[in-house]
Amino acid sequence: MNRASRGLWQSARHIVPLAWPVLVGQLAVLAFSTIDTVMAARAGPLDLAALAVGGAIYISVFIGLMGVVLAVGPIVGQLFGAGKHTQAGAQLHQAVWLALGLSVLGCAVLLFPQPFLSLAKVQPEVEVKVRGYLSALAFALPSALLFTAFRGFNTAVSRPKIVMALQLGALALKLPLTALLVFGASVQTPWDDLGPLVVEARGAPGCGVATAIVMACQLLAAWWVIQRDPFYERFGLRARRLSKPDRASLTELLRLGVPMGLSIGVEVTGFTFMAFFISRLGATPVAGHQIAVNVVSLMFMVPLALGNATSTLVAQRIGAADAAGARRVGWHGLVLGVLVAAVMGCVVFLLRAPLLSAYTPNPLIVAAALPLLAWLVVFHIADAAQTVAAFVLRAYRITTLPLVIYVLALWGVGLFGGHVLAFNLTGLTPQSLQGAQGFWAASTSGLILAALGLCGVLVRTLKRPPQARHHLPPQTHGLGPSAAPRPSP
Repeated sequence: MNRASRGLWQSARHIVPLAWPVLVGQLAVLAFSTIDTVMAARAGPLDLAALAVGGAIYISVFIGLMGVVLAVGPIVGQLFGAGKHTQAGAQLHQAVWLALGLSVLGCAVLLFPQPFLSLAKVQPEVEVKVRGYLSALAFALPSALLFTAFRGFNTAVSRPKIVMALQLGALALKLPLTALLVFGASVQTPWDDLGPLVVEARGAPGCGVATAIVMACQLLAAWWVIQRDPFYERFGLRARRLSKPDRASLTELLRLGVPMGLSIGVEVTGFTFMAFFISRLGATPVAGHQIAVNVVSLMFMVPLALGNATSTLVAQRIGAADAAGARRVGWHGLVLGVLVAAVMGCVVFLLRAPLLSAYTPNPLIVAAALPLLAWLVVFHIADAAQTVAAFVLRAYRITTLPLVIYVLALWGVGLFGGHVLAFNLTGLTPQSLQGAQGFWAASTSGLILAALGLCGVLVRTLKRPPQARHHLPPQTHGLGPSAAPRPSP
């Protein structure tokens, strides 16, 4: 084994223990969507179409707001690396205030989704189901954003396993609850006078109701963990009262979080908005697209986990003034992400036909989804490269330039180019690239450009690593550095 391979192996030994709990937890989260997709598909094509459009709207709103809240991660990671535990805990309190404020904005969009529905031009019977689904998710959003703050904090302090445990618990509750609310049930009670307890079949809106209930339970469990686990005592988090909003901390969170949220929002909407346009082609094409999206989303969880873990280690090393270590881990995380994506992409591509058949027995939907996965290998490699690169750049608090790259590549080339190809606006699009396939071809091209741009910025950044102390946030609440030792992952 040569020196480069040994270095990559050493970095992987630090990255993987942090990445696998994030991966399992994110797979549990994505399983929410998988459960909804499978059950809505069995409820009927109208319910699946409503889920595709409603899910695209919710994800577009939630992911962008989530990105802002996750700014707590790089900040806490650097403070934790510097041994400033009390200040790190104070940042979580400020992230809670930020999540509550963003929830007001997000709920308003979900309760009044007419601009999105006008863009999608869905059938009236589908629109009714979409509105019911989004109304339920408006109640889920505050809990989801507050849990995001908890997740970002725990990942930053190298404690992702507790997040994973709570996400798996939520999944265990989600499965039976969704089945009950989507298909309905009649349960015989022990009291004959009352008769059977009837739960009405709600179809796609039942998926949203189940998610709202599960998110509230998950948030309560997270609060209980903070109050009971002595690990959080060093951060000053076991006090039952939330500290007051701090202008300096919130400004720092917004300065870092707004570009992060916009970048993630552009990345996601560049893909989810495809559902709005494809829905104009009918229920079957958008249903096929929904299943293909779920497949690539499942695969995306691996580079997402590797990017999270790499970013955590890089931020901690920056805080500990270990510039060489930060540079080494950042580069090795990118290489590892691309290698794993290449293997996964090839395997799933070869198994794509039986995989799609497992989602739905409807041959028309399978036939609509199958050509979309022809782009899978290149799509996933580019997606992995841009994801890990973006996460490492966030650890260095570089967020504005990636936003520009995302807008040009994913909106300009991916979304706009896909619209031109799919609807043959120039009259030159080959038949094989018209319809949903045009969007997937353009989206793959956009991801390639984003990967090249972000990796280029990362290479330049790693050659000129910034000084760690310039990145630590200003002290707040009059709190000084903690005397606890620095981490050495």
